[in-house]
Amino acid sequence: MIQVTRKDSKESTENLLRRFNRKVQQSGTIAVVKQNQYFQKDISKPERRRKAIIRQERKALKLKKIKLGQR
Repeated sequence: MIQVTRKDSKESTENLLRRFNRKVQQSGTIAVVKQNQYFQKDISKPERRRKAIIRQERKALKLKKIKLGQR
């Protein structure tokens, strides 16, 4: 848990927020939360291969259309 207290009674709220945000970024808490935001089930090896083949075919088709001036 990250805690930030005022240095003195005259410290502005903006300054306090800035220090808090800096500590949160340095701790890496946000990065971990964003990584775990969406659960993705592991894909099986055959399924990965099929998807890779489809990607390659689509890319080849796109490049062919560009070369022919259809795009």
